[in-house]
Amino acid sequence: MTVPYRCPNCRTNKSRFNLIRQVPQSVKLNPQSGEVVEEFTNNQLDPFHTPYRGPELRVQCGVCGLIEDEQRFIKFGEQN
Repeated sequence: MTVPYRCPNCRTNKSRFNLIRQVPQSVKLNPQSGEVVEEFTNNQLDPFHTPYRGPELRVQCGVCGLIEDEQRFIKFGEQN
């Protein structure tokens, strides 16, 4: 992280943030019990299972609690 952040919601916070790293886990659940029946790796997903395509990093404002994609905080940080 080498770019300044600023919260797009409270607009004052430029220094207190929580970085949330998202680690997807692909699983197949039992529809009745909710128990994990099978776990998949990214290179061995079954044909009906779409791989995770979301962001690896989300950012939470340490002041107001807003959680958004990192790019939103970066865009507001570029503005003065």
